[in-house]
Amino acid sequence: MAHKFQKHYSRDQARALLPRLREDLKRLNSLRHRITHLEQRIGQWLKEGQDAGGPGVNECVRSLIEMRRLLMEFHRREIQIKDLERGLIDFPTILGGREVFLCWEMDEADIEYWHELDSGYAGRERLT
Repeated sequence: MAHKFQKHYSRDQARALLPRLREDLKRLNSLRHRITHLEQRIGQWLKEGQDAGGPGVNECVRSLIEMRRLLMEFHRREIQIKDLERGLIDFPTILGGREVFLCWEMDEADIEYWHELDSGYAGRERLT
């Protein structure tokens, strides 16, 4: 049986990543808010006919680059971010011989749920 994902995480492997992922998700959210703020400022400068170059644009570009780097790390690990603001992520796993996702939200202390690849958050079931 062919699997959709090359990397599959055991619950313990996924748990071991949680401290780092919490920090990465907090940083991604911070960058997202910063970029939104900078884009609004740059848009206002352009609207007023001001030069939009300089430190503000440079900071926006640096923030975009850092955000891309962090997102690529999730992609490289085949960990899916489903909702950045909530910190909702899925880890591919094999459970009962089937490929499914371990499902975790940043405010949860541990990985306690799983769901089918196509069911999403609404299909979460408690791990036994």
